[in-house]
Amino acid sequence: MTAETKKKSYALPIAIMFALFFMIAFVTGYQNPLGSVIMEKSKGNAIMSQLPTFANFIAYAIMGLPAGIILQRKGYRFTALAAVGVGFTGVLISYLSGFIDADMPAVVVYIIGAFVSGFSMCMLNTVVNPMLNSLGKNERQGNQLIQFGGSCNSLGATLAPVVVGLLMGSSATSIAAANPVFYLAMCIFAIAAAVIYFSKLPESPDLGTTAEKVSILPALRHRNFLLGALAIFFYVGIEVGIPNFLQQYLTDKDSAISVPLSVAGAIVGTYWLMMLVGRLIGGAVGGKVSSRSMLTTVSVVALMLISLALFLPSDILVDVPGFVSGADGFHFTFTKLPISILLFVLCGLCTSVMWGAIFNLSVSGLGKYTQVASGLFMCLVCGGGVMTVAQSALAGEGAGHAYLDSYWLTFAMLIYLLFYAVIGSRTKTDKETDPDKV
Repeated sequence: MTAETKKKSYALPIAIMFALFFMIAFVTGYQNPLGSVIMEKSKGNAIMSQLPTFANFIAYAIMGLPAGIILQRKGYRFTALAAVGVGFTGVLISYLSGFIDADMPAVVVYIIGAFVSGFSMCMLNTVVNPMLNSLGKNERQGNQLIQFGGSCNSLGATLAPVVVGLLMGSSATSIAAANPVFYLAMCIFAIAAAVIYFSKLPESPDLGTTAEKVSILPALRHRNFLLGALAIFFYVGIEVGIPNFLQQYLTDKDSAISVPLSVAGAIVGTYWLMMLVGRLIGGAVGGKVSSRSMLTTVSVVALMLISLALFLPSDILVDVPGFVSGADGFHFTFTKLPISILLFVLCGLCTSVMWGAIFNLSVSGLGKYTQVASGLFMCLVCGGGVMTVAQSALAGEGAGHAYLDSYWLTFAMLIYLLFYAVIGSRTKTDKETDPDKV
């Protein structure tokens, strides 16, 4: 079989994985703007605004290991189909919450829907990451495929806050205002189920037959995997925390820079757009640049951006693009905001390639343990919920500097990622196999 034929034969599985990446981000991403509605219903409680995101990500802690076991025993196709079914159910529950008149019961049902959706997102992540990583001919090409898949992920994340913000307008107070988004999400899940059902997916990381049943314990002996799992815990907290608190900062009515939800949604969407750009760049250079070099570089740059955002005066204003709604429809406009807002948005260029690089470094050398280890790896994605709640506790109920000061937690997590890139990800064989180590 020629290299060209082999590449062609895996085109459909790669395309399906890319589509699933999009779904993961879109369904996860619409929790953020709807959090603003929940915050208003709870009288400005910042922690309440993060509960949908917390529920979505804490599901990873519960479902991570079971998802890895399902993948190991049932294969990629079965796991993907099950994940799509669970995702459809979660979105349906969130949709039904819009028919409940009482505020808190509606919020509770919506959060349950976000929790169920989180099970689906965990299962899908357990499928797409090892699949794409294994389809590469080597570690760098595996990282390259994950970066391109991540571009689709960023596209979904870019569209979610913008679409929801536009649909809900500048003063929406009802979950039902986002019903068209739920319709779209359920439609995407239905189409995905049909495509996966009629497609043939390779059933193991080495693209052979069903993988050998193995224990998770040997994988735990790999230091790069253990420290990498913690790195992904912090990374997801960084990736989600930056735009989530940017959204809350921008829409807080007590903030000096309060803007309509539609404007905030467009600005947050720009952060995810920066991730899309960064992942396209990462995919283009991923076959030539090692994951370690990539993670080291973006961690340093992100630390610089966060530092500048925290220390530069708030009276330095820049024009930031957004949308406003009026009687005659939606209009594109620019809003003058502190430069810190722009710096937080630019962090998307850095967070864009971190996931693929961390995953690639974490599973290096795991071999037959990759599938089951992927499940444990997914458990730590719950950091997206845990760390955002921790950050909201730092922000409290204050506006302005209270939100900005909460980003010191982001700074501390980035320090750990830099440590992992430089030291924690190295294995015993790096001296012989790592081109970056002299």
